[in-house]
Amino acid sequence: MLLSTLILILCLVGFALIHSLLASLPVKRFIRRSLGSKADKLYMPVYNLIAVMTLIPLVYVLYKNPGEFLYVIPSPWRWFMVAGQVIALIVGPRALRDAPHRFQLRAQLSTPNSPDSIHLNIHGIYRWIRDPFLLSGLVIMWLTPFMTTNLLMIYILTTIYLIMGSIHWESRLVAQFGDEYRDYQKHVHRIIPGLKAYYDK
Repeated sequence: MLLSTLILILCLVGFALIHSLLASLPVKRFIRRSLGSKADKLYMPVYNLIAVMTLIPLVYVLYKNPGEFLYVIPSPWRWFMVAGQVIALIVGPRALRDAPHRFQLRAQLSTPNSPDSIHLNIHGIYRWIRDPFLLSGLVIMWLTPFMTTNLLMIYILTTIYLIMGSIHWESRLVAQFGDEYRDYQKHVHRIIPGLKAYYDK
């Protein structure tokens, strides 16, 4: 039991380290210098592929060593939870579609006054929430209709990592968009959808 828990933690830490390293600005600058304009098309697909591959060991170990069950939500309530997870799964791709320019490598390395700078251009789901990826990730995890000891530990650590990642990501967006993003932060919550849509000034 203890060994499986330690292995799970190591798998999660390994994933977090690789994920954070590949998302760091020095690595992105190196990729941009090495690949030039091709980096914009290749970075995100390769980044996502590596993320999936590094998650496989974690999922496998968790599948083999789930730990003791803490609870199992009975029907029909579990189906409401699953429905919430499905909705959250839809939000992720929608969020990427609503702001593809924010994920381009060249744009991420820019500053408000640099030649590669772009406008924030808020639209779609981002008019109501600043970090739909964080919200969807939390919903997918915590609406799981069952819970085990090891799964709970992974969810807690992952939640901390996602929140820290969101805070760091927004610091990048402030550096990238400057006052535009600061004004946006004042009007739109990070993960609680607002009732009133935000429109660029």
